[in-house]
Amino acid sequence: MNVEHSHMSTDPSVASSATAADFRVVRGEGEKPTRLPLVLSDPNSIEAESIRALRTRFVAQHVQEGRRSIAICTPAAETGCTFIACNLAVAISQIGLSTVLVDANLRDPGVAEEFGLKPRRGGLSEYLSDSAKEIDDIIIESVLPDLAIIPAGAVPTNPQELLSGGRFPHLVDRLLREFDLTIFDTTPTNSCTDAQRVANVAGYSLIVGRKHKTFFNDVRTLSQLLGADRSVVVGTVLNDF
Repeated sequence: MNVEHSHMSTDPSVASSATAADFRVVRGEGEKPTRLPLVLSDPNSIEAESIRALRTRFVAQHVQEGRRSIAICTPAAETGCTFIACNLAVAISQIGLSTVLVDANLRDPGVAEEFGLKPRRGGLSEYLSDSAKEIDDIIIESVLPDLAIIPAGAVPTNPQELLSGGRFPHLVDRLLREFDLTIFDTTPTNSCTDAQRVANVAGYSLIVGRKHKTFFNDVRTLSQLLGADRSVVVGTVLNDF
């Protein structure tokens, strides 16, 4: 999988080629990464260098402006949305910014698999559906230095309703206080409106497309939808597989 030199576009309708947390959670069996994203497993590759270039632009144009959350969105499946979310989270944690990666794709989650994790204590869906669950119960702290992960958990029957409830904004508020940056992986928007809800709560979004697969009009439509939901689209990334 290749990532073209990515561009944090100032025109979100155009797809271009590309405080430390205070959680006290002891990782159990299955919560230690057994696989590493490309930016760590092949750090000298062109793809990893492209991720680091994206990190540079993202930190300069987003994080340093005081923006502490981002929803990674895509108009369709198989564009590399999870790949970008995971590798960008790792790359940002490598420069000492405390980062939490939240798998908000409650329909077809992939973050835990990307890291080879097998969470045993549930995840986002369990937290949203059970008022007795605490954030500390679901977060996997120190997956890597300065990187924590909240997995999606079990696939629920009512993901839209769970994300639309009051517990999701509460979770986001807590993470924004505890971490320098919160990154959300989301569901493709051509199948449901989950990502729009996540992007609305996050406040900011980054659109991911795939070369020779994603249509310009789909990116433009998604940008307009996110804007209508009061999420600022900070740029676009085009993956080259």
